[in-house]
Amino acid sequence: MDENKVLFNYYLFTIPHITVLAGALLGILLLLKIDIKKALGIFAVSYGTMLTILALMVRTHFSKLTFYKISLILFVGFTLLGVVLLLT
Repeated sequence: MDENKVLFNYYLFTIPHITVLAGALLGILLLLKIDIKKALGIFAVSYGTMLTILALMVRTHFSKLTFYKISLILFVGFTLLGVVLLLT
């Protein structure tokens, strides 16, 4: 089976669970009347961190794929975006 397809299917079935968890965190932060910029920063840091952990778990199997490298860069970038939002 094509490795890219396996990785895509893995992401397809795991990322929605992380999205729901991070979205619930964002909802709780907004209900607590946290500043919107800070809430989005916390959301982005937690979501990006969870996605990065997800990608690192399969590193040994997919580290040679371009799709994996691009996704890992995007996940880390999302985490860094959250850090920037928290610092401003």
